[in-house]
Amino acid sequence: MTRIVCLVGFVVLLAGCWPFGQNKEEDQDQKSTEQMLYRSAQSSLRSGNYREAITKLQKLEARFPFGRYAEQAQLELIYANFMAFEPEAARSAADRFIRLHPQHPNVDYAYYIKGLAEFNRDHGLLDRFSTTDIAKRDPTSARQAFTDFSEFLQRHPDSEYAADARQRMVFLVNVLARYEINVAQFYMRRGAFVAAANRAREVVEHYSQSQSVDDALAILVETNYRLGLPEAANNSLRVLALNAPEYPSFDSQGNFVFRQQPFDRDRSWLNMVSFGLIDRPAVPAPITIDIPEISAPAVAPPPPSQQTP
Repeated sequence: MTRIVCLVGFVVLLAGCWPFGQNKEEDQDQKSTEQMLYRSAQSSLRSGNYREAITKLQKLEARFPFGRYAEQAQLELIYANFMAFEPEAARSAADRFIRLHPQHPNVDYAYYIKGLAEFNRDHGLLDRFSTTDIAKRDPTSARQAFTDFSEFLQRHPDSEYAADARQRMVFLVNVLARYEINVAQFYMRRGAFVAAANRAREVVEHYSQSQSVDDALAILVETNYRLGLPEAANNSLRVLALNAPEYPSFDSQGNFVFRQQPFDRDRSWLNMVSFGLIDRPAVPAPITIDIPEISAPAVAPPPPSQQTP
């Protein structure tokens, strides 16, 4: 009986030890598999096969969500989606990384790529070979990219990507200002001077550092003049003369000249179909506005002398 009890105890002990040894081997296999999968994804990234890299990185994150390569895989998934021209997927991956790892030392990269993905959303491969003005496109992506870069610089002003983000924001400001100018000119051609003035005022008030401020002031001069607001037109003209005396609309005497264009409503159907080549309407004569005298800045009087008692 004693021998039987000892034999049973030995078998039970052996059976209890066996799974632990098996789990250890499985852990080693999992670590090996995780490392191999990560290296395979790295190989796909280096070779430029971003679609394949995305698949491998997603598989790595799904199988080993708490593994040693999980956080790095999430960062590289942002990059892979960006390089694969998948801006929405790149932004989604960046938002997810920011949400899961707000204190990560490389979270600034996620913020930066998020803005960069939106910045490049409307920049396709054909744009390299075409001369399409991006300021004539829908500005939604440009505005969102500007917002994303602003948030990035607010949170990480000392990031290594901060300088590039600032330069892109300057570019976006000029694009958004040109877009407003294009819309204002569109309204001008249709005789909608109030709407054109509102668009020009938007540039002056919100994009004062852009390259289109002079064009906006010129539009304000013309729209206010046509609307019968000479004082407002002269105020805009003074500012334009002070800041851009070499503006093309000034003649040799320094007077502001704008050439009247026929409104679209005055063009015939044949003229519109032929893109203005046939049946051209009569062009009105240019209008010259005498530049008002720019008074010298007021000088403050000296303080009164202190009288001695």
